[in-house]
Amino acid sequence: MDSTASLAGFNRALPPSHPAPLLVGLSGGLDSTALLHALASDEHSRAHGMRAVHVHHGLQSAADDWAAHCRSSCDSLGIELQVVAVDVDRNGGEGLEAAARKARYSVFERLLGDDEVLVTAHHLDDQAETFLLRALRGSGPDGLAAMRPWRKFGKGWHWRPLLDTPRSDLLAYARQHGLAWLDDPSNEDLRHNRNFLRQRILPLLRERWPQVHAAFARSAVLSADAVELLAGEDALALAMIRTLDPRAISVNALLGLATVRRARVLRRWIDELGLPPLPGEGVAQIESDLLPARADARARFEWRDVVIERWRDLLHVQYQRPPLPDAWSVQWEGREALALPGGDLLQLEGADALPVPLRVFARQGGERITLPGRTQSRTLKNVLQQLGVPPWERAVLPLLAAGDGELEAVGDLAYSAGLDAWLRQAGARLHWLRRE
Repeated sequence: MDSTASLAGFNRALPPSHPAPLLVGLSGGLDSTALLHALASDEHSRAHGMRAVHVHHGLQSAADDWAAHCRSSCDSLGIELQVVAVDVDRNGGEGLEAAARKARYSVFERLLGDDEVLVTAHHLDDQAETFLLRALRGSGPDGLAAMRPWRKFGKGWHWRPLLDTPRSDLLAYARQHGLAWLDDPSNEDLRHNRNFLRQRILPLLRERWPQVHAAFARSAVLSADAVELLAGEDALALAMIRTLDPRAISVNALLGLATVRRARVLRRWIDELGLPPLPGEGVAQIESDLLPARADARARFEWRDVVIERWRDLLHVQYQRPPLPDAWSVQWEGREALALPGGDLLQLEGADALPVPLRVFARQGGERITLPGRTQSRTLKNVLQQLGVPPWERAVLPLLAAGDGELEAVGDLAYSAGLDAWLRQAGARLHWLRRE
């Protein structure tokens, strides 16, 4: 592998909005050292800017030496390097490798500029190991697709230009150019699944099937092709069951899909909203409990502070929110935004203050309001039912009342006749800003 050959597909691989500056992830090991040298030796790659970042995990006694080595490598190539120290959560239950990766990519995402490209040195052998690990976990095509050369990431992109390059080529390249790199001693620890595959299983497979790495990597590519076709159909199906509220989908429309398609569409729905991935038991519980539930049953599934709830003909998803405290009550003049206990805000827009101070409080039961155009008051329960306000919204709904106790406003959903007339005359409105 020479630097020109390794980067021959760079222009063709870039999205239309590029070329763009590069941010190279540099560990100091063989792979990232060879990648940085190849990129730094290519005029086209450096033309729009290039910098490197080393994440100092602090997991080994020699961690400071790794950072110093990376700085020396970058200085010799004239590349700016940023060293960022992180605290790896050792007690998160996800394993040390996964925790370190999470911390590392959090740094990458934070540092990546608009349309900048993160470049990492994942190669063909890494792809094969990832495919095999996911197969052993029972992954479907989405998991088996493993790593893609390009993906949207943070404010920019993530590029893996070496996925077709075996590690042996990187080693030959590094030796040819006299590069210096460090070997991570943790790579010999067979307690880690990837190391066990790399040190024990794959060499054994290679004795009988010399092209085992290329075969697994090819299967990953074919899986990615299949996922791309499925994803297009998933997007179309999701569009057909969506409502005007992106966090709500139609139960009847969802039931019109095949069971396997429903599972994929549910996961895509959650992913597009940026919520934590829907676990497998979540899909099963939605199928068994939520979809066949009575429309008024409020069946639900909770995970990682998120809840999917059935109400009427809809599935709603949102982060869980505590109800307003029963005893909470404050006087509000409307001059400044009012912070509610759950993190919401209530503000008056278009006027300096309310005509009279109002008491803001949590729903107690039995409240009544006289709506515009009506001469008699109606129960709040009846008004909320007619407005289609779901139960979880009612629990966090701020109510506003005058001194006589009758409601003047139900959040920003309904106003009394008197307050409605004043707001119209003043060109003002109440705005209840929900915490996302």
